[in-house]
Amino acid sequence: MTEISRNQIEDALKSYTDPYLDQDLVSAGAVRDIRIQGTDVAVDIHLDYPSEYLKGGIAQMLTVALENLDEVDSACVNVSWQVSGNENTANIEAIAQVKHIVAVASGKGGVGKSTTSVNLALALAKDGARVGLLDADIYGPSQGIMLGVADGTRPETIDNKWFVPVEAHGIKTMSMAYLVTEDTPMVWRGPMVAGALQQIMTQTQWGELDYLIIDMPPGTGDIQLTLSQKFPVSGAVIVTTPQDIALADAKKGVEMFRKVNIPVLGMIENMSMHICSQCGHAEHIFGEEGAERLAQTYQTEVLGSLPLSKYIREQSDAGTPVVAADDCSEVSMMYRHAARRMAVGLARRPAAAGVIPDIQVSDD
Repeated sequence: MTEISRNQIEDALKSYTDPYLDQDLVSAGAVRDIRIQGTDVAVDIHLDYPSEYLKGGIAQMLTVALENLDEVDSACVNVSWQVSGNENTANIEAIAQVKHIVAVASGKGGVGKSTTSVNLALALAKDGARVGLLDADIYGPSQGIMLGVADGTRPETIDNKWFVPVEAHGIKTMSMAYLVTEDTPMVWRGPMVAGALQQIMTQTQWGELDYLIIDMPPGTGDIQLTLSQKFPVSGAVIVTTPQDIALADAKKGVEMFRKVNIPVLGMIENMSMHICSQCGHAEHIFGEEGAERLAQTYQTEVLGSLPLSKYIREQSDAGTPVVAADDCSEVSMMYRHAARRMAVGLARRPAAAGVIPDIQVSDD
């Protein structure tokens, strides 16, 4: 029997294209080691995005590809993954063990930003990542309701210095809603709101996290500027609908993050279409391919497109977002695909990403 070569092994591995890396694992640099002993082959694969749900299937496909070679009797493929960190978070005690801070933002309200934030966070957790979720919408916090956190829940404290995040559906959460009553209006000026965000961020004991997802308030105001100035944000996700007016506001959000040197990892288009529950007819109520055009303009990508769905709304209102309710449903898989694309975007981020920028106010 002819002895197997490393090139033959690599050619077999190249038969699988990772749908999130958009290339084969050899070209992506994910093959860490190839060991050949006679007719037996062992391969170590390492991915840089959360892959706990995927790694078994990847290993199985690559094993079959290798064992289909005439020269191979048996193959063993080991797939591992790890999220690389943003070293700039180490300078702030509360987030020193947080690898990435990701802002989920929108130019206007009513586009499904909070629903997207919670489902992205849950999707990353389902793939094995350690995830935190900060509800930074100080005026209208809603994550507690969406996660089914009981009204009146208060975070525990340590040494009268640290808040302990409230855990729900496997993720760590913090929200202004945990610190005030449901009927308390936040009648605060901008500096007070910005101060509240900074206090919650720096006085919460987040611990070890791969991702801290921040559900931003709509717009481009004090909260957004404070986050950009005070914390090393690794990237941002813009949520919009296909409607022209929503896209115009989303454009402002993209421009803001570009001005403060925070990479826009991609866009998520909510309410992209409505599918009739009676006849199955699909209709683009709010327009079509608006996010795609905007993404092309700013050289980013559409991470996912979500339908206008009664199921999404019902599950959020019930305190069990769709990814938590059924992580393999069609809608849940849309969020999970989007979360993986976002994670890959972070892994490929420029070296300068996650550095706190020097922001100056000007008229242009």
